[in-house]
Amino acid sequence: MSNLNTELMNALLKGDSVDEFFLQHLETAINDLLQAELSSFLGYQKYDPSGWGSGNSRNGSYERTFETKYGELHVVVPRDRNGDFHQQTLPDYKHRSNDLETTIIQLYRKGITTREISDLIEKMYGHHYTPATVSNIAKAVEDQVKVFHSRTVSARYAVVYCDATYLSLRRDCVAKEALHVILGITPDGSKEILEYALYPSESAANYEEMLTGLKQRGLKEVLLFISDGLTGMADAVKRQFPKADHQSCWVHLCRSVARLVREKDRKEILGALKIVYTQDDAASAEKELDAFIEKYEKKYSKIRGIFSNRASLFSFYKYPKSIRQSIYTSNLIENNNKGLKHKSKVKEQFPNESSLERFVCCYYSEYNRKHSGRVHKGFGQAESELLEMFSQRYSVVEEAASQDAA
Repeated sequence: MSNLNTELMNALLKGDSVDEFFLQHLETAINDLLQAELSSFLGYQKYDPSGWGSGNSRNGSYERTFETKYGELHVVVPRDRNGDFHQQTLPDYKHRSNDLETTIIQLYRKGITTREISDLIEKMYGHHYTPATVSNIAKAVEDQVKVFHSRTVSARYAVVYCDATYLSLRRDCVAKEALHVILGITPDGSKEILEYALYPSESAANYEEMLTGLKQRGLKEVLLFISDGLTGMADAVKRQFPKADHQSCWVHLCRSVARLVREKDRKEILGALKIVYTQDDAASAEKELDAFIEKYEKKYSKIRGIFSNRASLFSFYKYPKSIRQSIYTSNLIENNNKGLKHKSKVKEQFPNESSLERFVCCYYSEYNRKHSGRVHKGFGQAESELLEMFSQRYSVVEEAASQDAA
């Protein structure tokens, strides 16, 4: 058994701190390495007579501290008389290990405040960093947030989903605010979070503002927008993308119906409603919807009002059958937002908007990385049809614009 193993065993038997044990040995090893490095540079060992008259010699030392995951190292860096020696054992002008920097950045990404991180680092590593120092270390995360909101997006998205989720945020007091999220799927099936933004409450005007920003970042053509029953959403979409269709989420429509009927009738009525949106074509679906309303409005008169505006009910039937399962509801983005909300439960509330931004950016950046290159279900088979739809729908606009420019 090596001396190190023997000493470690003895330390454990005595109940000594393992971190302290490794810290002492690491400190000794680094100091020995620094002395060996200078000896190699000078070409002779300390007190060796061969160094007399060599033109250079040892000239004392200076002390440095260096933080590691085991604690603070106290190192003694030797110097030469001519000032030509530059040690390579420790990085110049660096007083933190990469391991510590990584820890700080990861905590910062999770939405922890700089003051909280400073306290945590002191407990974990036995060394205090001021909130300002922690903030400087993690500046890369703030830059990542700026990049996310300013990056160029694709010009074409076959489908764009809009949905919001509520997160607790402290301003003067703690309240839930609406995180608006926009997710897009390209014609080849790649999906990504295009943008997110925080507002006090969800509204169509907020999404319209976000879409305006996305157009400035490169978005030009969309075939279909999908959202829940938010008032004014279809009109907001049309103002920004007149050629695009809008689809209301059928899951939300079913929930609206369920709220209006007695519990004992729900299974029957929702089963009948499912027949409506699972037809093979829009004409058949329209016919089934008429039959559904006629059958049940005598008992529940408010049902008809849910389906009074049919413009966005059956848009998904215009699109290839292979992707209809993904586009008749907003479940795709809702499930994604549920994942975000689940992760955020680690923090009961976000202490400020910057903290929330970092957390959300980290989550959605990872989402985009994870799904980069993956083809969403059904889009592989539908790509050629979707591209043809783009050509038919937008080429006329482009031609007209070219003629006007001429």
